[in-house]
Amino acid sequence: MAEKPKRKDRKVIITCAVTGAIHTPSMSPHLPVTPQEIAAAAIGAAEAGAAIVHLHARDPKTGKPDQSPEAFAPFLKVIKQSSDCVINLTTGGAPTMLVEERVRPAATFKPEVASLNMGTMNFALFPMLERFKEFRHDWERPYLEGSRTGFFKNTFADIEFILRTCADNGTRFEIECYDIGHLYALSHFVERGLVKPPFFVQSVFGILGGIGTHPEDVAHMKRTADRLFGDAYRWSVLGAGRHQLAIAAQAAAMGGNVRVGLEDSLWIGPGQLAKSNAEQVARARAIIEGLGLAVATPAEAREILDLKGGDKVAF
Repeated sequence: MAEKPKRKDRKVIITCAVTGAIHTPSMSPHLPVTPQEIAAAAIGAAEAGAAIVHLHARDPKTGKPDQSPEAFAPFLKVIKQSSDCVINLTTGGAPTMLVEERVRPAATFKPEVASLNMGTMNFALFPMLERFKEFRHDWERPYLEGSRTGFFKNTFADIEFILRTCADNGTRFEIECYDIGHLYALSHFVERGLVKPPFFVQSVFGILGGIGTHPEDVAHMKRTADRLFGDAYRWSVLGAGRHQLAIAAQAAAMGGNVRVGLEDSLWIGPGQLAKSNAEQVARARAIIEGLGLAVATPAEAREILDLKGGDKVAF
């Protein structure tokens, strides 16, 4: 198993998730929607210090999540030509999508990293209806309301389907764990040899339906991952909404990596919308460097996560 870097040499990987499929366009004028906006957001985040950019695509007219490879193609080459950052494509898509649709971008473009949610869960977006009342597009309100009775489906069969579909791509996975049970699900696939170390475990805090945001929740997630995976994993965290930077600070101090971006939070401070993904990356970088730590470059992130390299993708 790969050894963890010593603390004095440790570099913190910042991932930036630039648009996602949770927030809708009416919630913020700064949410990237078009291919040009998504490319510019990713490049700006990388320039601010993100080693990895996590990407979803949207319909450029309505902002609705779009998981077709054709929706990703216009911005992938632009980002690659303009930045050396690691490109991470979602297999989560949106809760309304089937697994066969969700895996297509990763299967088509063979990225260095792809996300993989480690379980079926109640993924509640409907509480946002209490904050946001007016919507520009007719799909937004039903999409959010539908999470009250719906759920995000990722069964063991679905997870295995994604892993086997991408098995020959050399793609590593950002293993998204929204609760303690998801770590045990990962352990199951590790025991079966379907996931190889080092595991890039992204612990997600603050989504209603998953684990909470208390400091003890963060500590418990890391303790459990330490016990299950020892030195074979690299830990990262994301905090939803207003918890984004507080959880990033706690995790960085505990030896973890961090994820920020408008997918996870629209905010930069109380009641203050972030004007860009780069603004959140800069804030996270300031926290990390304030702790006496250094931010990983894309090359260092590739080494830490044992990635195949940007020259071996299909875009």
